[in-house]
Amino acid sequence: MVIKTYNDDEDVMCSCSGTKRRDIKRLFNEGADQEAISRRTGALTGCAGCEWDIAEYLQELAEQKK
Repeated sequence: MVIKTYNDDEDVMCSCSGTKRRDIKRLFNEGADQEAISRRTGALTGCAGCEWDIAEYLQELAEQKK
């Protein structure tokens, strides 16, 4: 039996582009804003179903940085 461990960083935030949470976090930590993250990953350019989740995640990252 294989037990999969849960890893937030591996969560796919944008299924259209395959952008994972770790990609967004890395770019945010490099100083990228939502627009730059979208350009570099392709997130937010497909169906826009990820828009709310990514915006919320970026807000969480910004709050943690304070």
